[in-house]
Amino acid sequence: MRILHTSDWHLGRSFHRVNMLGAQAEFIGHLVATAREREVDAVVVSGDVYDRAVPPLAAVELFDHALHRLADLGVPTVMISGNHDSARRLGVGAGLIGRAGIHLRTAPAACADPVVLADAHGDVAFYGLPYLEPALVKDEFGVKRAGHEAVLGAAMDRVRADLTARAKGTRSVVLAHAFVTGGEASDSERDITIGGVAAVPSGVFDGVDYVALGHLHGSQALSERVRYSGSPLPYSFSESTHRKSMWLVDLGATGEVEAERIDCPVPRPLARIRGDIETLLADPDLARHEEAWVEATLTDPVRPDDPMARLCERFPHTLSLVFDPERTPEDPDVSYAQRLKGRSDQQIAEDFVTHVRGAGPDVPEQAVLRAAFDTVRTDDTVREVAR
Repeated sequence: MRILHTSDWHLGRSFHRVNMLGAQAEFIGHLVATAREREVDAVVVSGDVYDRAVPPLAAVELFDHALHRLADLGVPTVMISGNHDSARRLGVGAGLIGRAGIHLRTAPAACADPVVLADAHGDVAFYGLPYLEPALVKDEFGVKRAGHEAVLGAAMDRVRADLTARAKGTRSVVLAHAFVTGGEASDSERDITIGGVAAVPSGVFDGVDYVALGHLHGSQALSERVRYSGSPLPYSFSESTHRKSMWLVDLGATGEVEAERIDCPVPRPLARIRGDIETLLADPDLARHEEAWVEATLTDPVRPDDPMARLCERFPHTLSLVFDPERTPEDPDVSYAQRLKGRSDQQIAEDFVTHVRGAGPDVPEQAVLRAAFDTVRTDDTVREVAR
């Protein structure tokens, strides 16, 4: 069975101030053309279809257009909700849409209710595990501690139990939206840390033939059978080195996997350039970036006059300007942002406690801080989904 694996469309999201709907529509056309030309048997979309719980109308219209094109193609499609989606909104009309061959899996309770497709070698069961917010689904899965590994493990136990009860030789594909250990993150993914832990081990998914992951925006293979497709478009300059693509997966008669990367259309290349402004304006080696979307980091010791306008004369698509004067760490003018770079909210809070009272928090106090951050993040999620 030939499967086209994609995820993280983030319909409605912009790139800095650039509207990406046109590029997203071009990607949808590319996906449909690939499915037709490469004779794909199933398309899987592993979450974050939209960029937010209540997407703009233009994004909803583009999604509707995508559903019609996929349905007209006659290739079965399985989609799950991600942490940016409202599972309940995305799942509205799922039963009716399913009659057209578009299968939306957004309810945690239905994670062991697969979409079963068949080829010449028998059945393939597609299990959709939507993003499982631990605090919201722990009761559904009967876990005592609200953590990603616990709820995903319980969901996979249900998947394996269902698979065991099926005919011998039934192959299996799991769609999941999670941060799996070994994956490389970028700046554009929303933090899903719970209890200080964001990632789950890939062993959680043992026992299935292929795991189609979503959430991380870089295409990557954690193993032959566990892969992220990545986002089809860039959503931060941290993705400037990414090769945006989909996975074309051939699932063999006994579950063997062969995968090929299918490149996605590039609306405009990304470039990160760094140096003092006079060098950036004059360096001939930077000519190749003059038509790219540019993030410029200026290292001038004093902020130059009108830097964005000057840079745009040479790099008209400059979108981001960062100031990072070259100073020693001992320099009192080193910025607050630089001192905090790479530190988590938990670490910053612990540093503040240390600064105020002269000693850092003990283990129970660290747990209180961690619980407070988890509560705030979970409450934000609940409010967004409830809107």
